[in-house]
Amino acid sequence: MAADSYKAGQRVRVTQQVPHLGNADPTLATSIEGTVVAFSQEKTGSWYAHSMDHKLWLDRLRLRKDDGELVCVNLDQYSSVEVLA
Repeated sequence: MAADSYKAGQRVRVTQQVPHLGNADPTLATSIEGTVVAFSQEKTGSWYAHSMDHKLWLDRLRLRKDDGELVCVNLDQYSSVEVLA
């Protein structure tokens, strides 16, 4: 994702899925809606060989929910971001 994929002020819904290996639901899904505060690629404190700066880099989307709560969502291959009208 490009750093300009999501712009401050956009309203979005992020749905994330976690694969589940049990016999129940094959996945666990959760959604969150809010207004984009910022989107960036940031490195973690974790070491990861052969990556830029020898760190693991994550796409991070910061949202402000309707109640004012600030949320930082780490986006991965199981994340879906829908821009709302």
